[in-house]
Amino acid sequence: MLNSVKVKKISPKELFKKLVSEYSFVLSFILLITIAAIVNKNFFTWTNISNIFVQSSMIGLIAMGMSMVISAGQIDISVGSQVAIIGGFGILVLNATQSPLIMLLFCCVFGLFIGTINGLLITKGGMPAMVATMAMMGACRSIINHFGSGGPFTVDSEQFGTFRLLAVGGIKITESITIPYLMFIFIFAAIIFDMIMKQTKLGKHIYAVGSNETSARLSGVNVDLIKTLAFSITGLMCGLAAVIYASRMTAVAAASAAVGYEMETIAAVAIGGTAMSGGRGKIIGTFMGVLMFKMISNILTAADVSTFLNGAISGAIIVIAVLMQNFQNRKKFS
Repeated sequence: MLNSVKVKKISPKELFKKLVSEYSFVLSFILLITIAAIVNKNFFTWTNISNIFVQSSMIGLIAMGMSMVISAGQIDISVGSQVAIIGGFGILVLNATQSPLIMLLFCCVFGLFIGTINGLLITKGGMPAMVATMAMMGACRSIINHFGSGGPFTVDSEQFGTFRLLAVGGIKITESITIPYLMFIFIFAAIIFDMIMKQTKLGKHIYAVGSNETSARLSGVNVDLIKTLAFSITGLMCGLAAVIYASRMTAVAAASAAVGYEMETIAAVAIGGTAMSGGRGKIIGTFMGVLMFKMISNILTAADVSTFLNGAISGAIIVIAVLMQNFQNRKKFS
């Protein structure tokens, strides 16, 4: 005779609390859309929506990699400087070869190299992630400033029109609707990263390392490899973001390019629900977090708030997100 299996019933109140805890980023997303629609009457126009995706694409690509790093219990504050040095040298390669494809390959390889160095400094060098990536941030910015004398690296006029198409081009659906290439790239990247984190050993091992590194190591997980891969992939995404940055601006200013990207990326990942202590997160949350961050900028612009306050807003978002996570964890274990 088969033993009956008791199924624990969840009350509607407990179910609601669980949904709010696990999918708070969805509620935040809906709330922001509502506020944005009230503040900006043109919010739901295709032009505005596609612009939000285009503006989100660079931070979005980096945030996908940053989600891996933070989920593994690490942090990378060098991503903005990585974009600057990769983009600057990438433009030199583009001007020398007259080939956007060679530039793309160069930027991807260069990004992988920088990310791998970050990972090895942490895993083999025993350095804290904050210290290692801070050193990388300073080194990258210093080197690109040296070679550019603090000025811009500019795309040659021969490549200007063709190279610019990546940032401004798109697929025309109707007379009034064109889907930008950058929108496709951002959404495609989110789908790929979601599959990696949900359906592959790499994703499961990243969460395991971030949740409890000692237990993961005892379970046979190669912790050093997993951490290094997370940083390498983030470097790769910085390389792709650098290509997009160079295409949008057609120049990379050595001193100011991608300044503040670290804060924006971490803020987007935080409001997307990824635990800043590691071990928990959702790529769909990061995807929405990036869009939410740009919607906040959209709202502030419509309200005529100075863009110079973006850094303060990023910091406030990170603080609020972490405080909420800490509050939820205390309730869970109390």
